[in-house]
Amino acid sequence: MRHVIDRAAAWQSSGTRCVMATVVRTWGSAPHGPGASMLVAEDGAIVGSVSGGCVEAAVIAAAEEVFAGGPPVVERWGVGDEDAFAVGLTCGGTIEVLIREVRPEVPLDRVSADLAAGVPVALVTPLDGTGSLAVGRGTVSGSLGGAAADRAAALAAEGMLGRGGSGLVTVGEGAEGAGCAPKRELLVQSFAPPPRLLIFGAAEFARPLAGFAATLGHRVTVCDARPAFADPGRFPGAAEVVVDRPDRWFRAHEDLVDATTAVCVLTHEPRFDVPVLTRALSGAAGYVGAMGSRRTHEDRMARLRAAGVTEAGLARLRSPIGLDLGGRGPEETALSVLAEIVAVRRGGSGLPLTVGTGPVHAM
Repeated sequence: MRHVIDRAAAWQSSGTRCVMATVVRTWGSAPHGPGASMLVAEDGAIVGSVSGGCVEAAVIAAAEEVFAGGPPVVERWGVGDEDAFAVGLTCGGTIEVLIREVRPEVPLDRVSADLAAGVPVALVTPLDGTGSLAVGRGTVSGSLGGAAADRAAALAAEGMLGRGGSGLVTVGEGAEGAGCAPKRELLVQSFAPPPRLLIFGAAEFARPLAGFAATLGHRVTVCDARPAFADPGRFPGAAEVVVDRPDRWFRAHEDLVDATTAVCVLTHEPRFDVPVLTRALSGAAGYVGAMGSRRTHEDRMARLRAAGVTEAGLARLRSPIGLDLGGRGPEETALSVLAEIVAVRRGGSGLPLTVGTGPVHAM
């Protein structure tokens, strides 16, 4: 996708008219998911794809109508359509594609610059084609026509961006003239990988933690040195379940760890958790937590100091892990851990909303 955005930004900067077609919904077997885009320039040049070649000719025909002054349009192509074989979508799926001209106000320069800098960013486009936003790092470029609309769209986009997902979101409620903002469908294209959750220790508490985290859009890795525990069948939501010493696996994959990565150490055994925590606390992970009682925590802190972890590193450790929800058992413990991860990532206080006075959803 980056090459499509970069080319669109270049064409926009040079004054070259172009149409962008983007997948907004899919059903069944579809070559590309939501967010996949294709550009058609007025001179016929093409960049990108929405279907791997199945419906591109139909997209070009629709783009010509937009160039001729037609409005943005959402087209649907699928194997059940009477023209399925005409457009060539024979994979058995159905796709909906938003086709709109790239106007000068679309903040593609911001998106392209953030991509070049490796900064997560989302491009927000209403299906009605009115305005456009670039959202990321708590800042917004562009507009959908008003402060309230921009704020609602930015919050929705931040949520999608945090999961590394692209697709449709609905914002607003009520009807025109009813005193509330009308509902609008927005296409959010996220340019960020999904956040990672690294779980070291495949005990029973790890099972719901992996499942809940996968539901929230994390790419989950479960690692345990004990083959009997590191059974992929116990963790259907995990992207990978590996048998290895936690510190050895972490050292081999340290290049994958960034500020969106959460590290949860659930081993309870110093021989496993101290070495991996020593590496994690000196690295780039945005969240590092360890399970255990307060007595275990004090013993662990002493061991970590002896291993050379600095006081600044120790201050990063979330231990005992999780927020105080008063819960019991693996599922409620997993909920408290994920609540803390979200609070740290989003800058939340973890306090009840009833005690605050600011916006419920802060940027």
